[in-house]
Amino acid sequence: MRGKDKGLQLLNGKPLWQHVAQRLAAQTDRLVISANRSLEAYAASGLAVYQDILDNFPGPLAGILSVMKQSDSEWYLFCPCDTPFIPDTLAQRLWENSGEAPAAWVHDGERDHPAVALVHRRIIPMLESYLAQGERRVMVFLRQCGGHSVDFSDLKSAFINVNTLDDLQHMQEKA
Repeated sequence: MRGKDKGLQLLNGKPLWQHVAQRLAAQTDRLVISANRSLEAYAASGLAVYQDILDNFPGPLAGILSVMKQSDSEWYLFCPCDTPFIPDTLAQRLWENSGEAPAAWVHDGERDHPAVALVHRRIIPMLESYLAQGERRVMVFLRQCGGHSVDFSDLKSAFINVNTLDDLQHMQEKA
């Protein structure tokens, strides 16, 4: 995004993160934001904002760990700010298909979306160890901790994400 905070980029006049938050609000008991910059902008929402507890911002898994260590829920639904079209049934479907697994993530029929995941807090020790070893790969970790994907092939377009300003322009036209 050319150095810009992706979550604050506008889609139809509203920041990307707000599209995601609006869709998640009816699916969860509580919303929080994981961010390491633009903290005042996110805090203005009234939602809790958690920064990484690890130095050097080592990626999405550090954000997942940080949220789990700073809040007291049993289960967490994680979704990146760049997926503004997530379905209203995301949480329910992941939950119903998680079984005994400590993590369940989206598979759109062609590819995994491990950053869109339902995760139980019992993975915290495994995640701390994984990150301490210098590992950063979300998919590898979720598989190692015993997680599995959930089929969302019927909703593939719901998981299109914004990676560039061109992607954002394309979504403006779609939304």
